[in-house]
Amino acid sequence: MTNNIPTILASDFDGVICDGMVEYFEVAWRTYCQIWAPTKPIASDEYAARFYSLRPVIETGWEMPVLIKAIVEGISEDNILKDWANITKKILANDNLQSSEVAHKLDTLRDEWIENDLEDWMSLHRFYPGVADKIRNIISSGIKIYIVTTKEGRFAHKLLEKEGIELPREVIFGKEAKRPKYEILRELKANATEANIWFIEDRLNTLQLVKKQSDLDDVTLFLADWGYNTPSERLIAHNDARIHLLSLAQYSQDFSKWV
Repeated sequence: MTNNIPTILASDFDGVICDGMVEYFEVAWRTYCQIWAPTKPIASDEYAARFYSLRPVIETGWEMPVLIKAIVEGISEDNILKDWANITKKILANDNLQSSEVAHKLDTLRDEWIENDLEDWMSLHRFYPGVADKIRNIISSGIKIYIVTTKEGRFAHKLLEKEGIELPREVIFGKEAKRPKYEILRELKANATEANIWFIEDRLNTLQLVKKQSDLDDVTLFLADWGYNTPSERLIAHNDARIHLLSLAQYSQDFSKWV
């Protein structure tokens, strides 16, 4: 039976703590324009709406401008949802691109944006209602909280600071960690004594990968239903005995209400 209070809460950032959807589209569009140089470099509301709808397919940032390329090319939403991995490979191959090259361009544009106008960049992010207060409560309670994200850790740290959340930089594991999230959970477990680890994430695939690690069977898993996931993924989580489907209302309550 699950203990109703964790000793360690490991949390994803984007789609759980912070909604950066507007920033994602803006930096992805800028990167898309730099790589593919469209004749009409002004983003339409339709492109933005489709990007927001399809955001759940994105696992790491370099895929975002590729998603815009797929949208502009008119690839159907159904095909993108069903065959995203192959679509990304085809788009990269057609233009002789490497994912690392796309990632470098996106990160460079984001860095320049942050350096030139940090407030503007931050203004395109918002914390989900009640989440910041919950994190502050967790910190004050003595429960250890770690951020495990595919976002650059320094970006997550800046946004947390802006929200008045004081977390040491070393408890934020970002893209620079270059390890799957389940490996970071394994390290957290190894470095703690009798840890009761809870892990909250908005990507079903990430939770399913944790499930495959037999030494992490005692990690309690949560899918944030307000994050970047689809109704079908939420249904799968609801029917999975190992994964708890968590609502934003539950998140703000005592841990006993999470399970």
